[in-house]
Amino acid sequence: MSHRRDFIKKATLGTIGISTVLSCKELTEKEEISTKKTGIKNPKKPLIISTWNHGFPANEATWKALKSGKSSLDAIEAGMKIPEADPTIRSVGYGGFPDREGKVTLDACIMDHNSDCGSVSFLQGIKHPISVAKKVLQNTPHVMLSGQGALQFALSEGFVEENLLTPEAEKDWKKWLEESKYKPVINIENHDTISMLVIDEDGNISGGCTTSGAAWKMHGRVGDSPIIGAGLFLDNEVGAAAATGLGEAVIRTAGSAMVVELMRQGKSPFEACKEIVERIYNKHKNHKDMEYLQVGFIAVNKHGEHAGYSLRSGFNYAVYDEENGNRMEDAQFKMSWDN
Repeated sequence: MSHRRDFIKKATLGTIGISTVLSCKELTEKEEISTKKTGIKNPKKPLIISTWNHGFPANEATWKALKSGKSSLDAIEAGMKIPEADPTIRSVGYGGFPDREGKVTLDACIMDHNSDCGSVSFLQGIKHPISVAKKVLQNTPHVMLSGQGALQFALSEGFVEENLLTPEAEKDWKKWLEESKYKPVINIENHDTISMLVIDEDGNISGGCTTSGAAWKMHGRVGDSPIIGAGLFLDNEVGAAAATGLGEAVIRTAGSAMVVELMRQGKSPFEACKEIVERIYNKHKNHKDMEYLQVGFIAVNKHGEHAGYSLRSGFNYAVYDEENGNRMEDAQFKMSWDN
């Protein structure tokens, strides 16, 4: 009987051993296939990518929050609140350029790996629209609240109304009034939307956008930044993309959603961003907006690849990972401002 038990035990162990070897072999083969396809053997996690120079301090705050155990949404909020509260950044939050009536109106959105999202547009008097957008996601059955309704909701959630028009922004607005010519100034001084994409320790993807929109816009104008599918889109099984630049052009092409869809079809983040920028160019090359048109995208895929690409020169973005820390990268582009 003992010999029989020993035989069964050895046979079982042998089966386990064979199964383990086969399992390891299968995992190795899958890893090799993934590596050949993506060029990345061990994707970097967490990873943060955000637009423009003001993405650099935003990344720092987001990274710190992630490392302290905060959720991705809380971490994105912490990062976005940095430029929102900085009066020297004239395209986001407090200190942002007003519309043609001298009123600062804000747009923001946030989205998690479950595709739950919250958004506010045409919000006035609240310094941190990204925080209100997060509350929309968490505490309402809706995706977007706008205008007076967004303000009422913010106040009901404990936010405090305040004047967001700084003396410096007011001075610039009054100077603009002397001629009152509307012409978006985008990219020249790296002033535009901040968009952020995050891959957390578990490989889940989230994102957010916040902006004060185009300077001197018509009162009530809303750009792409709070629109899921235009300024921001993600699919946790595929990747994420976010936009910066002239919102009208991004809305016309559902820009960020299209970047993600191309990644779903197998394109890299760079290839996907480049193709949609090319599409925007082709649709706008004879358009009245072309003389000042700038659009840029950032993207990450599920494998940890990231990229940025813009229509015109000058677009940069901040990237933060464990291996290389926080740094700025210049995006490749289709054309310079002289073209």
